Amino acid sequence: MELAVVSDSHIPGRAKAIPAPFVDRIRAADHVVHAGDFNSLAAFETTWELSAGLTAVSGNVDPAALPIPPVATFERDGVAFVVTHGDGSDGDYETHVAGVAREAACDVAVAGHTHAVLDATVDGVRVLNPGSVTGAAPARRATMMTATVADGAIDVTVHELDG
Repeated sequence: MELAVVSDSHIPGRAKAIPAPFVDRIRAADHVVHAGDFNSLAAFETTWELSAGLTAVSGNVDPAALPIPPVATFERDGVAFVVTHGDGSDGDYETHVAGVAREAACDVAVAGHTHAVLDATVDGVRVLNPGSVTGAAPARRATMMTATVADGAIDVTVHELDG
């Protein structure tokens, strides 16, 4: 099972489109995870149309009309995931996101908001932040992750585009 993990599109507010190489990765994935901040209904619909299946959550700049929750869970090949945007934390970002995973009894938390790539284990929870798929400021480059999930294990790769 191949996942495309993205966040913080910010289309059209800070970016025009998802870069073509990342569009190809999203299309090729078995399932797409988006951790919020689409920024528009059009950006959500584009991601939906590109994906074979989509788990997405709303971010702090998303229109209320988007048909997605603030937190979602799913399971693939023995790995339980929680997806949250990651905003609203009064304390440490990583600890906050890991706490969301523990509350949901999940192994992996996917979050966005910071536009900074993160792959860390916090209190036994794997915390993933793919950065910004469009390179929206304050990111310095467009980033995303792919994750191969099999038999209860996950292998994550970060992909970057300059510019």
